[in-house]
Amino acid sequence: MDISGRTVLIVGGTSGIGLGLAHRFAGAGSTVIVGGRTIDRVTDLETVRIDVTDADSVVRARDEVLERHPELDVVVTMSGVMIPEDLRDPDHFTAAETTIDVNLLGTIRVIDAFTPHLIARADGDIVTVTSGIAHLPFPLMPTYGASKAGVHAYSEALRPQLAGVGVRVTELVPPAVATEAQGGMNPAALPLDDYLDEVIQLITAPDAPDEIVVEAARRLRWAERDGTYDDLLAQRSQALAMLPGH
Repeated sequence: MDISGRTVLIVGGTSGIGLGLAHRFAGAGSTVIVGGRTIDRVTDLETVRIDVTDADSVVRARDEVLERHPELDVVVTMSGVMIPEDLRDPDHFTAAETTIDVNLLGTIRVIDAFTPHLIARADGDIVTVTSGIAHLPFPLMPTYGASKAGVHAYSEALRPQLAGVGVRVTELVPPAVATEAQGGMNPAALPLDDYLDEVIQLITAPDAPDEIVVEAARRLRWAERDGTYDDLLAQRSQALAMLPGH
């Protein structure tokens, strides 16, 4: 993917990986708009307010962005929440609903809003963001893993559906990355700049893969293939001790 001279919308780009990616696109010479519910924290890039759980908000944001930038040719959708859940307590369902609404349905709402525009251009890129947890669950956050697995499956289906109209679909598969969302939970999290360095190297390569899986995410992405799935899942299940009474 060429990241220079593009016009890019990053939904969920007001912090963390999204904001870091926005700065990398901008640094390469692209026009970048970042979208989110809390846009006031971003002062050096163009912004648009968007709540991916609200269909009307998504449509308003789309119309605002396309009015300003009819040349928009890259849409990155990465809004997400990570919420621990105790599946022994039925009250966890509220967290599950929120997670699915933001992570999976929010992704679909954004893609649906901009796909007609990109198809009309007959050229463009959609970038979805999943997680290594989509392929090797983190039992402390069960619905997060399920939602990201859903985004992975959706991306895999979207790619062939759009292949004939010139719209490419790329999936980012991050490992744990040291961002605000991680909140210091994982001391082994990959430094943000290291993650972004590797992503940019992979995504701009002439033979860039459809899935951008950095080295630190490969053990999760390929655990079943490599025969390490059960051992890694057992290790990750130790985090359940953080739940009261576990």
